[in-house]
Amino acid sequence: MVGSNSFGNRIFRLYLPLAFYAVFLLFPFAWMLIVSLKPDRLLLDTNANPFFLIGATIEHYRYLFTETEFLRWTLNTFVVTVGATVLSLLCSVLIGYALGRFRFPGGNLWGVVIFLAYLVPPTLLFIPLAQVVSRFGLYNQYWALIFTYPTFLIPFASWLLMGYFRTIPVELEQAALVDGATRFQAMWRIVMPLALPGVLSAGIFCFTLGWNEFLYALVLMGSGEMKTVPVGVVSDLIRSDVYQWGSLMAAGILGSVPVAIAYSFFVDNYISGLTAGATKG
Repeated sequence: MVGSNSFGNRIFRLYLPLAFYAVFLLFPFAWMLIVSLKPDRLLLDTNANPFFLIGATIEHYRYLFTETEFLRWTLNTFVVTVGATVLSLLCSVLIGYALGRFRFPGGNLWGVVIFLAYLVPPTLLFIPLAQVVSRFGLYNQYWALIFTYPTFLIPFASWLLMGYFRTIPVELEQAALVDGATRFQAMWRIVMPLALPGVLSAGIFCFTLGWNEFLYALVLMGSGEMKTVPVGVVSDLIRSDVYQWGSLMAAGILGSVPVAIAYSFFVDNYISGLTAGATKG
């Protein structure tokens, strides 16, 4: 009886909440998949059951690949996102390390200022940034977004890494310095392996935010073949008051695949980084 009561408690306290949470999270993706496979005649049919898929078709996916530049949009988004993420992580690691490991007047204040910079809305910055990009002749080029995205990626990633670097015992680094290592060698060989979970978390954040960014991409690289996925989907699949719902949902499904792959890859490395950090600690 004790065992059955314990199993019943686990069902109501653990499994049922987890099942509800999983359904809650996965329902938007399931709905997008259903709509992307429905024929046009059933999309606005109020008499049809919206949750049942009858007469599935891949016409919306075919339209996406043959009638639009979706593959080109995906390539543009990938290049811009990877470039901005690498640049942002490089700067954020150096900033977070400096603010997290060194003690100097105003260090804590700079940490707060950096985080507050992340809170500045892009709607206030895109006009002056557009002028800067235009003066440098980077408009409608990859570099326009690769250099612009770090303005909102670096502040949060630096603040996140600053806190993570502070959790690593400074005695490990001091021991390496006593043994003859330079400051850079101590950071690269001692601190960075232990900070890998924090770096991966910042990388996931930067990649996701850069992949889904819309405003800067619309203003700085929103014409011709240089559109990103968010801009291309909105500009080419929404005509006045006509929404191509099937193709829109197909683009939403396909556009989320690279993010899902990145998450699955980074999660594995995130867990191994946590294990390695715990072992070395």
